[in-house]
Amino acid sequence: PCSCPSDRHVEPPKYSRIKNWESGSIMYDTLSAQALQEVPCNERRCLASLMFPRQLCSAPEGPRAKEELLPLARDFLRLYYGSMKRAESQAHTQRLQEVEQQIAETGTYQLLEAELIFGAKHAWRNAARCMGRIQWNKLQVFDARDCTSAQEMFTSVCTHINYATNRGNLRSAITIFPQRTAGRGDFRIWNQQLIRYAGYKQHDGSILGDPATIELTEVCAQYGWRPPFGRFDVLPLLLQAPDEDPELFPLPPELVLEVPIRHPTLKCFEEMGLRWYALPAVSNLLLEIGGLEFPAAPFSGWYVGCEIGMRDFCDAQRYNVLQDLAERMELDTRTTLSLWKDKAAVEMNVAVLHSFQVAKVTIVDHHAAGESFMKHLENEQRMRGGCPSDWVWLVPPISGSLSPVFHQELVNYQLSPCFRYQTDPWKTYIPKGTTVTRKKTFREIAKASHTLSLCFLPQVLCMDEYDVVSLEHETLVLVVTSTFGNGDPPENGEGFAKALMEMSCPYLGATEPELQKSYKMRFNSISQSDSFVASWRKKRRESSNTDSAGALGTLRFSVFGLGSRAYPHFCAFAHAVDTRLEELGGERILPMGEGDELCGQEEAFRTWARSVFKVRGSKKEEKHRLVHENSKLCLSFLPSGLTHVHKRKVVPCHVLSVKNLQSPESSRSTILVQLQTGDHPELRYQPGDHLGIFPANSPELVEDLLERIEDPPPPGETVTVETLEAGVEGVKRLWVPDPRLPPCTLRQALSFFLDITTPPSPQLLQLLATLAEDPREKETLQRLSKDALLYEEWKWFRCPTLLEVLEEFPSVPLPASLALTQLPLLQPRYYSISSAPGAHPGQVHLTVAVLNYHSQNGKGPLHYGVCSTWAPNFQLPQDPSAPCILVGPGTGIAPFRSFWQQRLHEIETEGLPSSEMTLVFGCRSSLHDQIYEEEIQEAQQKGALSRVLTGFSRDPDYPKTYVQDLLRMSLSGYVFEALCRRQGHMYVCGDVTMATGVLQTVQQILAKEGKMALAEAGDLISELRDKNRYHEDIFGLTFRTQEVASRIRSQSFTSHRRSLLMGP
Repeated sequence: PCSCPSDRHVEPPKYSRIKNWESGSIMYDTLSAQALQEVPCNERRCLASLMFPRQLCSAPEGPRAKEELLPLARDFLRLYYGSMKRAESQAHTQRLQEVEQQIAETGTYQLLEAELIFGAKHAWRNAARCMGRIQWNKLQVFDARDCTSAQEMFTSVCTHINYATNRGNLRSAITIFPQRTAGRGDFRIWNQQLIRYAGYKQHDGSILGDPATIELTEVCAQYGWRPPFGRFDVLPLLLQAPDEDPELFPLPPELVLEVPIRHPTLKCFEEMGLRWYALPAVSNLLLEIGGLEFPAAPFSGWYVGCEIGMRDFCDAQRYNVLQDLAERMELDTRTTLSLWKDKAAVEMNVAVLHSFQVAKVTIVDHHAAGESFMKHLENEQRMRGGCPSDWVWLVPPISGSLSPVFHQELVNYQLSPCFRYQTDPWKTYIPKGTTVTRKKTFREIAKASHTLSLCFLPQVLCMDEYDVVSLEHETLVLVVTSTFGNGDPPENGEGFAKALMEMSCPYLGATEPELQKSYKMRFNSISQSDSFVASWRKKRRESSNTDSAGALGTLRFSVFGLGSRAYPHFCAFAHAVDTRLEELGGERILPMGEGDELCGQEEAFRTWARSVFKVRGSKKEEKHRLVHENSKLCLSFLPSGLTHVHKRKVVPCHVLSVKNLQSPESSRSTILVQLQTGDHPELRYQPGDHLGIFPANSPELVEDLLERIEDPPPPGETVTVETLEAGVEGVKRLWVPDPRLPPCTLRQALSFFLDITTPPSPQLLQLLATLAEDPREKETLQRLSKDALLYEEWKWFRCPTLLEVLEEFPSVPLPASLALTQLPLLQPRYYSISSAPGAHPGQVHLTVAVLNYHSQNGKGPLHYGVCSTWAPNFQLPQDPSAPCILVGPGTGIAPFRSFWQQRLHEIETEGLPSSEMTLVFGCRSSLHDQIYEEEIQEAQQKGALSRVLTGFSRDPDYPKTYVQDLLRMSLSGYVFEALCRRQGHMYVCGDVTMATGVLQTVQQILAKEGKMALAEAGDLISELRDKNRYHEDIFGLTFRTQEVASRIRSQSFTSHRRSLLMGP
């Protein structure tokens, strides 16, 4: 099939004679005489079967020299004007002179847009290894040569994918980024394809996912990606702008159309859990036009079925499912005489074609593709006198001589314009410094709105108070939001999220069911990484043939996400809001900011806020003063004051009792707190609900801090903070009340309203530095406020309270006005309710872990505190007969106490039958840590609990057992039966490490018992979450504060260090 010259040294003919051995027809390829580039073969050897021959690869050696570029430019212009029958015309001559002048002056030249489109189409036309070239003239070309950054590259890539996918009716497209230029690095897409699945090498040597992408997957992980470790995980994009480190961009799930692989008759395909992405988009080829080289030019078309069915699924070096499929088909794999490989391969290809057709996604079978190529060959022979063709690549990997291409002799040669292979960038790239920027977090949204109010006149609203329709009329919206649980919106943001997803989207054009699906899919699958989507530039929207300004075309916005990297879906909802606002046409004025409460929280928000100020205005002058307030405070002051500060109804409760639930010999302390709620309607609750407790700072700490206040008002005097606002020019400035705090005494503010235990922020340290009288202390404080790495090390080693900071820097006076205006607000703590209202009317019980630890590696001051996040739907099912599995070690048992009390109350008062409720509990010691042991036994005896399993992790009389082990060893079959066949519920309550372990165990159980793929089991759990049948109540940090925080912080700090070295 390769037209190599013979060993004889004779003058090669000017044309090649090729024969079709099926029909006997003869053709003469004269176009090959125009080939200028070398081919792999020489006089003594044929190298036609090499995958990446040297002659087809481009080395990153910079642009061509003037002497080499000029003749190539002339040839291209001759081809371009010749195609219009205008060769040697005045236009041709004038354009040639322009190009020659550009090359002489700059060493290169720029293609006109029409020339670029012509060149891109002809590069496809000349692609000898492509079978689908009959459509070459219908290629859509996106000109992205004005791109300047990786973020803009990502925007263009998203536009490309959206256009090409076209909801399954695929369209061929190419996006062309700036050309290679002397003295500057290249624009590069590190991925071989825009959409491709990850591959993970396991400890036992096996491969999970696509083996072809193992190296790229590891590179993505090095640059900050946190892999989900599934079989079909879409890789993020690594995009590189000139002379910059590559940046990581996860693809929005809505852009990636995937097709589940099913067979029309064989059910075993469903058990295999296979799927594939719809759009093949090659992104590592170099485009060469007229001597100019474009190293980033992603190109997409559509699949020939056997590319997926044979090469991707059946090749031994890829997913290699042939043996597994044959065994599921019950074929005889013991001997090749049975042709089991061929039978399985055919059915695999049938399944791929069937699945794409059912999903209404463009695909072509290899027989139709072969006939199409033969028609193209005939057209090209008639129009150009030949067609460069690589027989080895064009004959399909299945059916062999059944394809008409098999019988056709072909000539392979290289023409220009063309595509060429490139070396994988990571194999030759030397990083500038370190890599991908990781974002951080902060927790005080009240402080955020206060800070922003110094620059704007904002209206601050909760998401559930905001009408999304008003977005169309806003000019600027700043969104600060957290993420709940498994990447979902917080409870007060669910309506906002749903409404946002239902707004008309000009870019995706998804149907309503698809939007509803993507609403959950996005929040549960977005990767934790850097900025999710780059700025959607107005110029791009106006120039695109498929995009419009969108419903929010006049909106400018920016988003800041709050979260903790202790949770698996870090800031996922904030990413979703950021993406959605852009999709609807909004203009992002800043990339999304992320805040990690475990690392760099204040610095991240300060950077984001400073950038907002820079975009929208400068900070106004501010001054504060304290004025005497004549009002007298009454006993009801505290609830009303907290209501004023936190904008929510706060009611008082009486403490009935506090009881230690653990043995005095235990190293830990868990207490049962019983509160009397009275008749407050705000405190009506259901089993599984949570209660917010507003704490008070230690009186000793408050008194010590009062002694350090420089100018305190008289003790017991009620004061109000006033701020000097900058007025309109010519109008006298006025002192106006600061609404953050109610009128109160300084002692009350420090006791109940202000956080004096959290380490001061860099911004506060900067203020303290201006007050320091000792030059050395001033310098140290300034360094801490400006050096994020130094600040993080100081904060995490010392965990200092405000008082400890003042003791470390004794020359710093603390003005009362500064304390009242700059300290963060003291936030409530949330606890799971451990009682049932029917069993304990007028009361609420809390199970609280008492936390204390020493900072400075156990040698510093003793610190106290506990916080938890909370779930809004952690309640019993309405059907009391539905089986429930309760999993909660330690204080994770808290909400389950309310569950069994409620069931016991219903059994005793309403005559309900015994419930099917299984409790899986874990603790350290059977002697010291089995809290509620007697209550649990009573509940089981009376039918409120049907089964109780307890594991001990530190008991010398029992093997080390965690709740995950109990599920795996004792409840595997029951978990599958309850969740998959009986509409049961599973509840998991505890810290994030335990919850993640339980989730993985349940996924493994469902995969094993249900005989399904692990990825399919993961999808099933996501479905259970969406149906509120898999519930999680995940604590932030409790007993294991030091352990968990240190581990997560270590991971985050490494990324944080890289980001700081990189710069914003």
